[in-house]
Amino acid sequence: MKKRNLAKKTLAASMAALMAAGALTACSSGSSTASTTAAAAAETAAAETEAAADSGAEADTSAEAVTIKFRYWADNTDYSALMQDIIAKFNEENGKGITVVGEEQPWDGGAYSENLFTAKMGGGDIDCATWKLTATPLFVNNDLLADLTPYIDAWENKDDIDDNIYNIMKEAGGSDAIYVMPWNVQILYVYYRPSIFEAAGVEVPTTYDEFLTAIEKCTMDTDGDGKIDVYGFGMRGSTGGQEPWGSFIHGRGGSFEDMTTAESVAGMQDFIDIYTNGYVPPTAVSDGFNEIIANFKSGLTAMTIHHTGSSAGMEETFGDDVSAFAFPAGDGQWTSMGDTETVIFESCENKEAAFEWVSYLASGEGQKMWCEGTGNVPVSKSLQETDFFQNNRFMVASIEGQSYAGILPILDTTTEWVATTWPNTVAQALTGQITAEQCMQTLQDGLYQ
Repeated sequence: MKKRNLAKKTLAASMAALMAAGALTACSSGSSTASTTAAAAAETAAAETEAAADSGAEADTSAEAVTIKFRYWADNTDYSALMQDIIAKFNEENGKGITVVGEEQPWDGGAYSENLFTAKMGGGDIDCATWKLTATPLFVNNDLLADLTPYIDAWENKDDIDDNIYNIMKEAGGSDAIYVMPWNVQILYVYYRPSIFEAAGVEVPTTYDEFLTAIEKCTMDTDGDGKIDVYGFGMRGSTGGQEPWGSFIHGRGGSFEDMTTAESVAGMQDFIDIYTNGYVPPTAVSDGFNEIIANFKSGLTAMTIHHTGSSAGMEETFGDDVSAFAFPAGDGQWTSMGDTETVIFESCENKEAAFEWVSYLASGEGQKMWCEGTGNVPVSKSLQETDFFQNNRFMVASIEGQSYAGILPILDTTTEWVATTWPNTVAQALTGQITAEQCMQTLQDGLYQ
């Protein structure tokens, strides 16, 4: 068993840290939280679903009626309505007398997780809920989550989910037990412009070194005036940039476990070199999500890194002149995984019934309805292989990266590290104030202090 990441804390301190972490792990694609109106509508729909399902349960004499209370958030009114449709379909078709009652709560910058923690510590009767991995250590260390390992091991569709996904769930819980059920993910990949690649005479990179070469060659003065018109890569040097940056560190064989190794330092040096050599926009040190997307859409950069949340806007801008590839392997390989999962609480009196519901979301009709309706990447391998996803070049790049995707270590220092330590320290390294070695030592000390 691995040592748990967080010690038990006082209720007030735990909730404050959880809310801060939650605010940083919300989707970066620009989605807004559900409105109060949407939540009220969802409550009405949930009541109607419960009433309809109750009448169906009464008619089902083959199974004892069970009600599962499920809390979730939805990023917009369409997603809210979709979840209610999925709940209604499960209630109608599960054939086991199980009625899921969905209760929607807004994400509210991470307050969703804080409120959920308060409710469960106060004895609230919520059976299961949608989830972010950052909340896992706190809930596990307060004995609030059910160990799903025996249910998953006995599940007929266990192998429909990649082992790497299960390993990430274990990592979040700090042990070999699985407390979190996979649902859908967002995998970072590299956007590129085929027309710029053609003009630069480069092919889609298949190795990390080829990727670095493509960045260099795609940095071009296209009109001969002596000024750069296209930069090879859109670097995110501001908050949130630690995720694409992590791929460079792992590309040289480094890792987050020890950022002071020669391999990790070499990856940092690559990151510094593409800045100092002028292969990224001069504003890269302060560029965040909005800037890297705007620079790519304007044609200022040939490549940048994000996920399917921005793909519709890319196609609207470029049509067929935009595509994607999974971050290629070097001495190592890694890309960042955004996550949304489900959990069952230890207090749930009908865990088998609750697992029927969360497994339906993970590898059943619920998985299909949600991922096709939202554009998120499914965790079900059989669903990934269907035409809906295989005919989408951005989904294909996401799916290819799933087997080596990962997350930052979830520690009680992570929130501050992401918000302050990483952008400030990397800015100093990019601008020559500190060396790659000094940068990585500071990052190591900040995360593992």
